[in-house]
Amino acid sequence: MNQVDRLPVARLLAQHTFTWLLFANLVGVLLAALLLWPDFNGVLGALTYGRWVPLHLNWQLYGWCALPLVGVLLNWCLDVRHPQVLLHAQLVLGAWSLALLLGGWSWLTGVTSGKIFLEWHGWARALLTIAMVLLWSVLAAHVWWRRDELKRGGLAGRFAFLMALVVVPSILYLSAGREFYPSVNPDSGGATGSRLLASTLGIVGIYGFIAEALGIARRSVRCWFWGYFIFSGLVCTQIEHGNASHHDLIQVAGLATLLGWLPLTWLYFRGHAGQLLARRWWAAAFCWWVALVGSGLGTFLPNISEQLKFTNAMVAHAHLAMAGLVTSANMAVLAELRAMGSVRGFWLWQGACIAQVALLLALGCIETENEAAVFLSAPVSQLIYAGRLLAGILMLTASLHWWRSSLVRQELGVDL
Repeated sequence: MNQVDRLPVARLLAQHTFTWLLFANLVGVLLAALLLWPDFNGVLGALTYGRWVPLHLNWQLYGWCALPLVGVLLNWCLDVRHPQVLLHAQLVLGAWSLALLLGGWSWLTGVTSGKIFLEWHGWARALLTIAMVLLWSVLAAHVWWRRDELKRGGLAGRFAFLMALVVVPSILYLSAGREFYPSVNPDSGGATGSRLLASTLGIVGIYGFIAEALGIARRSVRCWFWGYFIFSGLVCTQIEHGNASHHDLIQVAGLATLLGWLPLTWLYFRGHAGQLLARRWWAAAFCWWVALVGSGLGTFLPNISEQLKFTNAMVAHAHLAMAGLVTSANMAVLAELRAMGSVRGFWLWQGACIAQVALLLALGCIETENEAAVFLSAPVSQLIYAGRLLAGILMLTASLHWWRSSLVRQELGVDL
């Protein structure tokens, strides 16, 4: 299909996506400021640090991290010949953003399940589920309208994928309930190896699908990539999924299978000749991916996990995953979709993110020696918190530029 026909939808996607990145980063800067100057919590009344945390986490996950995937699905399924295609995209993205906005109000007013990343609770519990059902309905309708245009394989593949997606809204709704809780590592209080393996394979599967849907996967590596994915999935199903310790060698060995993904992902994405702007972001994503897998496995090992769990080192790991890997990969995806056209802000974001991760890791190491250090306003801790705030402001500046670019560009794909 003509790529030009998709530009209005791509521009709309960019506006929604960068809006939530900007909002989430604004809240992140507020949180960093409250850690540096905790007395400001009193000025905010009931809207203290704990009320703002779900907004930052969920707007990043369900807004910035999720919407590029929604864009890939729209690009893969929408019938651009339909006279109301832009309206349908507006309905889908508008419903998604409305769910995030109302969800934010819910969390700020204290209506939350208390489960990290699954705070949808009470009257807000069904919001994102409804948005997902609307998205699925639009995708299914457009694939049906395109049935004569798509080749038999393409049509069957899309319908098969949609049949797999149909259960996702109900899974999200059920998972948000307080009656469901994940297994726990009894020796650290954190996640088990099987749980970490499953969540990481989920990321691999998502971006593997994205590469297929965008047509950027290296064909000669495809069988190895998905073959190892099946093998990893089988390994994940065979290790203990209940409460299991990181002292269990099977848990460590299962997680160690992630090392095999380092060469595979490099080869799988390396051979494509897509948008030039995307290549820089894909390269950055791979660097963050190597750091994520290596540090994740290292910090799970016995005698290390006990020291670092629930310190700022784990916060550093979360930033490495979301602000580093997912953000870089999502920027590459948006470039492939021609939903962005400027390279400005790349080094600003990457440099600030590296500083953010390094400072949080340093603070985590301080906590292993003195757990109360972060609460005693020690000079070193305050200096690290100040650096973290500065890094957050720089990342906010980059996201502000991308947001403005999504609003003012007259033609996507043009470098400002």
